[in-house]
This record gives sequence, structure tokens and C-alpha cells, in this order.
Amino acid sequence: MQNGSGVSPSAKSVILKQGKEKAVRNRHHWIFSGAVGSLPEFEDGDILPVQTFSGEVLGHAYFNKKCSIIGRMISFGGGDYKKAVIESVRNAVNFRKSLYNHNTTNAYRIINAEGDCLPGLIADYYNGTIVIQVSTLGMEKLKPLILDTLSELLSPSCIIEKSKLSSRKEEGLQDKEGVLSGKLEEPLAIIENGIKFVVNFTGAQKTSFYLDQREMRKLVMDFSKGRKVLNCFSYTGSFSVYALKGGAGRVDSVDESEEAIALAKENIHINNLSKPDNKFYIADVFQFLRSISDSYDLIILDPPAFAKKKKDIPGAARGYKDINRIAMQHLNSGSYLMTFSCSYFIDEELFQKIIFQAARESGRLVRIIQRHHHAYDHPVNVYHPETNYLKGLLLYVE
Repeated sequence: MQNGSGVSPSAKSVILKQGKEKAVRNRHHWIFSGAVGSLPEFEDGDILPVQTFSGEVLGHAYFNKKCSIIGRMISFGGGDYKKAVIESVRNAVNFRKSLYNHNTTNAYRIINAEGDCLPGLIADYYNGTIVIQVSTLGMEKLKPLILDTLSELLSPSCIIEKSKLSSRKEEGLQDKEGVLSGKLEEPLAIIENGIKFVVNFTGAQKTSFYLDQREMRKLVMDFSKGRKVLNCFSYTGSFSVYALKGGAGRVDSVDESEEAIALAKENIHINNLSKPDNKFYIADVFQFLRSISDSYDLIILDPPAFAKKKKDIPGAARGYKDINRIAMQHLNSGSYLMTFSCSYFIDEELFQKIIFQAARESGRLVRIIQRHHHAYDHPVNVYHPETNYLKGLLLYVE
């Protein structure tokens, strides 16, 4: 059977509708179900060639009929897709090795999903231990190949999986957490920019440490000297440690997790930064900010994602506005607010509008003096801008 162009496509290929190949030609990784003209028989998670309506092979993708994003490209052009996957892993690892001196930073992201041409996969390296997150069925089937390649390139002492993601349910996957190889050591000591931290993997958020904020932690260090600092959603205290390293006079840390606060205290202690004035609060940040009368010279707001789905946007916007407004009311004149959103559905333009509303309701004069800097190990693929999820502003508040 021909497709009207005189070319007979492969019976085992996915054929895109006429005029729907532009995104894949432009090396975007996602194929939506509406772009597909015909599908062969396959099991969800299988890897198949992708062809244009006229029969041109565009590359390979894995497919899942359960998902609106029915396919995700893992290679472009002709050739063996397994070799392409191995090459993507190799390129990702070599890029990170070029960025960091292991003597000063030994914890970093080594695979950033579409940012490294490997959709559905996150892999972080922590001083010899690799932590992976798999979010798709297709990547689950590629996992043995990925693990073999990472083991060959990095010789890790341990590989852990922490695949506890809401997206796995749509893919037909159960959550998965545990040791895949080697022996788990925790707490594990790491260093970042020469600063010591300990991390726990069991029960930790994400892969255990917010590696994506490395550059912004350095910025906090630059703005903390002599200041009274409040670190909200402090988790294990990384911003608190950098603030104290930068000469902050006092740092208060707030998180609702008792375990996280305990680790924050430990991270401050191992860097010889403990001070009697430092305060730690196990509390809901919204309630804490509404209840205190203290004022600060620098407040850091790095909350978890308020919008997990598109329908969450209105409620998330209200949450971000409220917490930023309340924080502004607790700042001395001539102080700083560093504020973030990691909600993919709250884009940079919307986030700035939310901050404008918070500033107007707080009655403060607010100026933007810096925008978020991505950590270098979290590349954003120019062909796939959806990987740019984190945004932030450093504000000067009068």
C-alpha cells in the first residue's frame, strides 16, 4: 500500500500525517497523537522508526498509546538507535566532566532528560553514587542499556533508582525506589564549590539535593555579608550554608520536615558555621510568615512546585502571590528577596506578573536586579525549550 506519494513506507514504522513532521525535523523530541497518521502493531514502550508521509526516515522514538505525547524521539536521522542512545549518554557524561573539578564539586546532574537527548531520564552523580529517575515506559525498557553505559563510563560504587513521579501512572508504571547495584552508603558526604554537605537518599525529595540551584546558592553567598537571612522551604539547608559562608550575621531556616531540618543543622555544623543566633523552625512556611513579627535583610523563597498540572495554574498563581507578598512585608527597606518557581506551567512571563501583583499589594517599591541562572549541568535543549522549568528573580525591596 502506497501513501499517495509513490513511496511505500515500512510496515513497522510510525507514519506522521502530511505536514506534521516539522517539529521532529526541528529535533523536538515529542510526538503528539494528533500528528500520527498510522501506527503499526506494537507493545507500549517499543521503539519504532518514525517516517514522514512521503516515507523519509526521521529517526527513532519510543511509543505509548496510553499517553497524549504518544512518542518521544531518542535518535534523529538514520542509523542504529542503540548506538545513538549510548552516544547521548557518553556526550552527557563527558560534558559534565569538563565542567567540574572533582576536588571542589563532586555532585552534579549527568543526564537531564531532553536536555541531553534522553527523554524520560534524569541521572545525578553524588560522589560515586548515581541516582536515576525514569518517568516513561520507553525509557524503562532502555534502562539496562543506560545502566551498562553509565557503569562503564563512571564506575559508580552504587546506583539507586528513585522513580516516584506522578507521570509514571499515565505511563502504566508503578513507583520504584531502591538500590539497583552496589552498596548504599548514607548519609553520604559530598562537596559543592568546596563546601561540604551530607545527603540522605532514602525518603529524600527528588534525587536528594537540589543540584539545579548551584549558581543561585553562589549568588546568595555574595549578597549575605552582615545580613539577617530567612531561608524558607530550607529543606537540608543548602542556601543557609551558603549564606553563612558569605558572612551572614544570622540565618533562620524554615521547613515542615523534621528530618530535613536535622540535616540542615548537620550541614551547617560540618562547615563550622554554627552560631547561637541561628534559628531552625519546623513549620508550614505560609503559617510561619503570617505569625512572625521579625524583619529580615534577605529572604529566600524556593518552594516546591505549586502547579503539577495545567489546571492547577490559578491556585498556584494565588499561592505564589500570597507568599511573596507576605515575605515582602517582612523585609527591611533596602533588602533583598530571592524568589523561585519550579512549576513548569508557571512560565517566566506569568511569574513576573505574579511578583508585580505581590509587590503592588505589599505597597513596597520592588526592582528586579537579577534573573535565575541555570546550573551548568542542567542544559536546556534549544530544540526542546520545555526543559526550562525553573525560573527565579532577585529583587531589591525598598
